[in-house]
Amino acid sequence: MSDRFRHDVLVIGSGAAGLAAALHLSDHARVAVLSKYGLDAGSTDWAQGGIAAVTDSTDTEFEHVQDTLRAGAGLCRERTAWHTVCHAQEAISQLAQWGVDFDRDGNQYHLTQEGGHSFRRILHVADATGHAVSSNLVREARQRESIELFTNRAAIDLITTARLGYPTNRCFGAYVLNQRSGRVEVFEARHVVIATGGASKVYLYTSNPDGSTGDGIAMAWRAGCRVANMEFNQFHPTCLYHPHAKSFLISEAVRGEGAKLILADGERFMPRFDPRGELAPRDIVARAIDHEMKRLGSDCVYLDISHRPDALITRHFPTIYATCAALGIDITREPIPVVPAAHYTCGGVMSDLHGATDVPGLYAIGEVSCTGLHGANRLASNSLLECLVFAKSAADHIKARMHDRLDVPKAPDWDESRVTDSDEAVVISHNWHELRQFMWDYVGIVRTTKRLERAMHRIELLKREVHDYYSNFRVSSDLIELRNLIHVAELIVRSALARRESRGLHYTLDYPAKLPHARDTVLYPALTDPLDVLQPVAG
Repeated sequence: MSDRFRHDVLVIGSGAAGLAAALHLSDHARVAVLSKYGLDAGSTDWAQGGIAAVTDSTDTEFEHVQDTLRAGAGLCRERTAWHTVCHAQEAISQLAQWGVDFDRDGNQYHLTQEGGHSFRRILHVADATGHAVSSNLVREARQRESIELFTNRAAIDLITTARLGYPTNRCFGAYVLNQRSGRVEVFEARHVVIATGGASKVYLYTSNPDGSTGDGIAMAWRAGCRVANMEFNQFHPTCLYHPHAKSFLISEAVRGEGAKLILADGERFMPRFDPRGELAPRDIVARAIDHEMKRLGSDCVYLDISHRPDALITRHFPTIYATCAALGIDITREPIPVVPAAHYTCGGVMSDLHGATDVPGLYAIGEVSCTGLHGANRLASNSLLECLVFAKSAADHIKARMHDRLDVPKAPDWDESRVTDSDEAVVISHNWHELRQFMWDYVGIVRTTKRLERAMHRIELLKREVHDYYSNFRVSSDLIELRNLIHVAELIVRSALARRESRGLHYTLDYPAKLPHARDTVLYPALTDPLDVLQPVAG
């Protein structure tokens, strides 16, 4: 018998999007928030740069929208961009009410500039904005009696009526692994919000924490949602290159304050690729670095801000300064070795301006979603903004439907009677590494059709092998993540093969030109795929 929980709303994910949605709902509903690890273990806590919003009188919402559309290379939905930008000041005010204290110059916000922005419009808390947002949202959520927080819970799959044989489809919960007890629990809710972040962990090198394993995208796909634009994987141009640095990001705001990208001999190279130099959009900067590294056979390039005043560097970038100093790099005196790394998933689960997906009762917000805001390339610091704006939109949509009459069945218990404990965990670790290695080699910054086809062949083999493993052994968090990453890798490669042009973050040597008309890559789920089915449940 599975442990069971019932709430009005189930939120899967405890980053900015998930916690903000829970807080907006807390006066109207009983909310469960699931976190795969600790409440602050997601990508939000790692975000350095800040939040884009028009707060200066010289800037305009029109300019912010135009910058977003330009960065998105023709694939942004203009209506979504306007919706997001026009609600930015409301989101900033709400964060201030929740305790986020943005840096100021006197009575005005201190604003930085990042790649693709025409104005200084990035609000920040030094170089640890994400931590300030995350810690304050967690504190607020803990104080709300109507919000129940569950840590160390890994969602396995969404519970839908279609999966149980009903003619119509509605989401009304999720099967969840309690990683402490090892038991699978049943969470039922009238509405489910997935806010699980992106899928950059599908690549060998990434700037993001362990949780970016595409869980929400894979679960929504298996539940019957369309996904779109999965070929657009943003590689952050400047991840610290050091054997002991793991995944440490050098914020784009460093370039906004005048840092230059240089080669080992001190030559600056970005003006050869774009007149905006280091402040070109991320896709251009990442490809330029990749080109120079391959041309020279270099392991990295360098980011130099040492010509700026020491006080400015240490005041605005204390975390970066301290982290580099601990590794023997004095950024006030010498350049920082950097490389591109997988950073952000611009595509995802298709959702509307309310965060609603194709499946009634299911919402997708934040990086897990494809709202049309980012198009083929995300404009810097629009991501936290999207999380906050769509958290409010989804919460408002749910509140308006809180008392609708719903006729949904009771979710069956999870059945483990036909599975055993595995003694071959090495299979998971081997397949995990193989997947991330060939995705980096074949589906990275520069692609070809042959490389993509090689990746797809390996994905099909891994998919069958992991399905057999999943069907016969008890689930573990590593198995859940590997299964999701394989499904997401398939979606990425299928999308990349379908796009016969180079646009934004998708660059292929076989189709280097951009087509005259921009179209989304939309994939439609096949619920009958035998390799996507749920673990058998008791009837």
